Amino acid sequence: MSSDAMESGERIAAQWSAALDKVSAAAQAAATAPAAAAATKPYDPLALFKTMAEFAAGFRPEQLLQVQMDAAREWTSFWTNALTPGATPTEKPRDRRFSHPEWQEQPYFRTLRDAYLLASKQLRETVRAAGGDGPNAAMMNFLADQYLNAIAPTNFAMTNPEVVQRTIETGGANLAAGFGNLLEDVAAGKGIVRRRTDSDFVVGETLAATPGSVVFKNDLFQLIQYDPATKDVAAEPLLYVPPLVNKYYMIDLQPKSSLVKWLVDQGRTVFVISWVNPDERHRDMGVEQYVLDGIVEAIGAAREAAKADKVDLFSFCLGGTLVAITLAWLAAKGRAEEVNSATLIGSMVDFADMRDWSAFVHEAHLDALEDHLAKRGFIDSTELQQLFAAVRSNDLIWSSVVNHYLLDKPAPASDLLHWFEDGARIPAEFLKSYNRGLLASNALKAGVGFEVGGVVIDLGVIETPVMVIALKDDHVSAWEAVYDGTKLFGGPVQFILGGSGHNAGVINPPAANKHGYWTSEARPDSGAEWLEGAERHEGSWWPAWTAWLDAHSSGKVKARKPQNAIEAAPGSYVRVVHG
Repeated sequence: MSSDAMESGERIAAQWSAALDKVSAAAQAAATAPAAAAATKPYDPLALFKTMAEFAAGFRPEQLLQVQMDAAREWTSFWTNALTPGATPTEKPRDRRFSHPEWQEQPYFRTLRDAYLLASKQLRETVRAAGGDGPNAAMMNFLADQYLNAIAPTNFAMTNPEVVQRTIETGGANLAAGFGNLLEDVAAGKGIVRRRTDSDFVVGETLAATPGSVVFKNDLFQLIQYDPATKDVAAEPLLYVPPLVNKYYMIDLQPKSSLVKWLVDQGRTVFVISWVNPDERHRDMGVEQYVLDGIVEAIGAAREAAKADKVDLFSFCLGGTLVAITLAWLAAKGRAEEVNSATLIGSMVDFADMRDWSAFVHEAHLDALEDHLAKRGFIDSTELQQLFAAVRSNDLIWSSVVNHYLLDKPAPASDLLHWFEDGARIPAEFLKSYNRGLLASNALKAGVGFEVGGVVIDLGVIETPVMVIALKDDHVSAWEAVYDGTKLFGGPVQFILGGSGHNAGVINPPAANKHGYWTSEARPDSGAEWLEGAERHEGSWWPAWTAWLDAHSSGKVKARKPQNAIEAAPGSYVRVVHG
C-alpha cells in the first residue's frame, strides 16, 4: 500500500473516530434532555391548513386545465433539450445555492437543478393564478416558498455535488458528524439549526467596543454617549433609536464597519438607546410606553447631557416607525422644536404592502399569538429568530443544514450574523398594540385610530425635516413600501435608496466601496417610477446622509465628553441574555 493511501486511510479513520465520539455525546445529551412541556404556539396551525384547503377548493376547472397544459408544454420542451445530444447547456441561474461548478458542468446535476427550478416556477405561477390578495394569499405564497426551499436538491446528500465530493473525501465521516450536530440541536430544544463557527466575537471587546459611557437609564433603556474623537462637533447631537427585536449594536460591530465609530470620527456627538431585554415585569409595556418613557425620555436626557437645544434622530426598522410616532406626538404637544431632523432607515409607516409578512398579520395568527403571550408576558428571542429565519429560509435555515448536517463544516465568521443571533425579547403589550393598532389597520396611513398618551397620531402634522433611506434588496421592509411611506409626512422629505439588504445595506462603510445608492429629487407616485429617473452613485450612502445632516445643522461647538457616567459602554442592558 502506498504512503498516500495509508495517510488517506489514517485521516478517514481519525475523522470517523471524531464523528462517532460526537454522535455518542450528542445522543446521550439528547436522551437526557428534559422533555419539552406542552406549550402554546405563536401562530395558528389550523389557519395554515384552512388556507391550503380554501386555495384548492377555489381553483376553477378551466384554470387547472390551463395550468396542466402549460406544464405539459414546458416539460416536453425541457426533456427534449435535456436528452438532445450536443444541446447547448442552459444559462447558469443567479442562485447562490447552485454556485458549485458541477451544477453547471455535469449534465446530471445541471438537469436536476433545471428540473427543480422549472417545477418551482410552475408552482409559484399556479399559486398566483388562483388570484386573491390579503393575508390568505400572502400565507399561500409563503407556504409554497417554504415547501420549495425545503425540497431543493441542494438539501440532500445524494443530489448535492459538493456533499458527494465531501463524502468521498471523508469516507462518509461528514454525514456521521453531521448527524451528531443534528442531535445536538435537537437536545438544545430551540427548534433552530445552531450556526457553528470559529468566531471569537465578544460584546464589549470585539463588538460594541467604541468607547463611551452610559449616562442615563430607566426601566426601559440605557442611554449611551460616546467619547468624542475630534475637537469640534456638530451642534446637534445624534440619537439612535434601534428596533426592539435585536440589540442596538448592529451599528457598532467591528471597528472597521462600525457606523458609530465612523460618525464619531466625522465629528458627531452620538447617543444610542440600548433597550432593556424584557422579562415578565415588562409585560404591560406597549407602544405608548416605548414612545413616551423611551424615545421622548431619551431625547430629553440626550439634550441635557449634550447641553443642546435639539437632537438629530436616526433609527432603523421598527425603531423608525416608533420615531415617526414620536415626531407626531411631539408636534401635537407643541414640542416639535426638540428634534432638528429625523432619519428613518429601512422603516415602514405605510403597511399596505408587507409582502411575505402579510401572512402573519392574519386574524387567526394574531389571536393565537395573544394567547401565547398571555402565559409568559413576552415573546422569546428564539421564537423571533425562527420567524425571521423562516422568511429567509435559504440563507438562515437550509444553508446551515447543508453546512452543518451534510458537510460538517463551520460557517464563515460573521459579526452581522453574530448580532442577529444575539436577539432580544419583546413585551406582550407591545406586540398586541403594534400588531392590532398599527399593522392590521394600517393606522398611520389613515391618520386616525391610533393614540399615544391621549394624542391621535397623524404623521401629516410632522414638519420636521425627514430623510427616509430604503434598501433595494430589503426582505423585511420592501423598498417600494418604504417609498410609499414618504407621502405621509407633512414636511420636507429626502429619499435615498441604498443597495443590498435589510441589515447588510445599513452597515456599508465608505472604505468598503460597496453596494452603491440612488438619489433623485423627483417624487413620482410609485417607487418604480422614482427608480427609473434616479441617479446611481458608487459606494456608501453614509457620506450623502451626513451631508444632508450638515445642511440642516446650526454649526459646530466644542466636543462634549460624557459626564456623570453610570457605567462604561456598552452597558449592562445589552449583555442580558435570557435562557
